[in-house]
Amino acid sequence: MIYGIGTDVCDIRRIRAILDRHGERFAQKILSDAELATWRTRSARWPDRGVSYLATRFSAKEAFSKAIGLGMRMPMTWRHCEIANTASGKPEIVLHGALKSWFEAHQLTAHVTVTDESDYAASFCVVETI
Repeated sequence: MIYGIGTDVCDIRRIRAILDRHGERFAQKILSDAELATWRTRSARWPDRGVSYLATRFSAKEAFSKAIGLGMRMPMTWRHCEIANTASGKPEIVLHGALKSWFEAHQLTAHVTVTDESDYAASFCVVETI
């Protein structure tokens, strides 16, 4: 049964402007350690892809927070929600800390998709009861 659905559209130009103002500090606030490593690698090779990567992760976490009905309040935090990829490239949500415990206690599972185009990143998330 569907527990919740969330969607988000993010303006990549806005993320770029925030990065210009706050630098890596912004990425450190939004990304998990694993995501931060990927972001740094992509940003070093292709700066535009680094910005898009950050925007898709931001968007996916927003969509997930809406689908679970918490928004950005505890136990939902930016860094405890990680958007990883399976070996085939499919995005998946990996949770940590109190958010993982809360999610498991509610017996939930999540599905997420992300996409980006030149100016926008978009995400859609469906959370189901197990």
